[in-house]
Amino acid sequence: MELGDYYVDYDENSTYIYRNNNDTISQSISLTKTTSVRDSAWVCLIVVSVLIFLLGFFGNLLVIWISGFKMKKTVNTTWYLSLAISDFVFCALLPFNIAFMVMEEWIFGLFMCKFASSVMFLNMFSSIFLLIIISVDRCVSVVFPVWAQNQRTVKKASFMVVIAWILAVGLSVPSMIYRDVHNNSCFNNYPSQDIHKTIAVSRFITGFLIPFVVIIICYSIIILKLRNNRMMKSSKPFKVMSALIGAFFFCWLPYHVFILMELNRHKYDHNLLTTGLKVGTSLAAANSFFNPVLYVFMGNDFKQKFRSSLVSKMRRAMEEEGRTTSRYLSRSSSMDNRASTHI
Repeated sequence: MELGDYYVDYDENSTYIYRNNNDTISQSISLTKTTSVRDSAWVCLIVVSVLIFLLGFFGNLLVIWISGFKMKKTVNTTWYLSLAISDFVFCALLPFNIAFMVMEEWIFGLFMCKFASSVMFLNMFSSIFLLIIISVDRCVSVVFPVWAQNQRTVKKASFMVVIAWILAVGLSVPSMIYRDVHNNSCFNNYPSQDIHKTIAVSRFITGFLIPFVVIIICYSIIILKLRNNRMMKSSKPFKVMSALIGAFFFCWLPYHVFILMELNRHKYDHNLLTTGLKVGTSLAAANSFFNPVLYVFMGNDFKQKFRSSLVSKMRRAMEEEGRTTSRYLSRSSSMDNRASTHI
């Protein structure tokens, strides 16, 4: 197999190629690797990726701990737990990508090349679909409160979560099929540009356009309903909902824009596309730690449980410290008394 055009894909330092039916390349463009990881922009991307990993990994782990083990199982905690698991798995695989960025070569083999990319897309889509479910659920709860109170069950919520994951698996299959390794590079080995275009457009429609439209519609209905019924005593719900929409738009739009631009890559500067895709993928990954902050930590029930857990742990720690101090003082006093009798 002859290698041809390399371009960046979802994984920040990965590439893909095109092959014609005769398995030859009509045009060959070599991949110009970064001459040094000391390049300021490259270092910034690595630092951002490390921060995303740390914040997303431990932030979602905290959400899993509280929503899965400290809170009563409800429809909301089912959403939160599923979303946190999705983002947690995504963040857990980021070190492979970070290592790829630092070393500028893939050392983990073909299986991990396929697996890491597939799991990243799996969690990207499952996270997005869960955000859609959460938005629709909140909308239905506000518009039809009585019906929602009677129909919303943990069993039905779990079923919706399973559906979201099944759809995500289906959309992640192309990475398992077309991902390949050659010359220590993990890339998408697309047979033709048509297949690449089909995959890119389908990911844009299902991974951004439809979710964004649904989220906008749902939260617009919620805001109008609450305003008309004068159910909001403060502006906090408006701010939270605006933050949810803004975070989704901010995190995912740049990535999909540059992916679509890359389909007509000959019209654009190669360095612009490469840099734009790297920044876009970093922003998309950042959504994995924005989610627990916006969807969970802003919720009063979660914050209350989080605070109570911290307070109880601090109280126990202080009580143990107090008991230790008391025992120490008691022993010290006893020793002083014994010493005084000898004197």
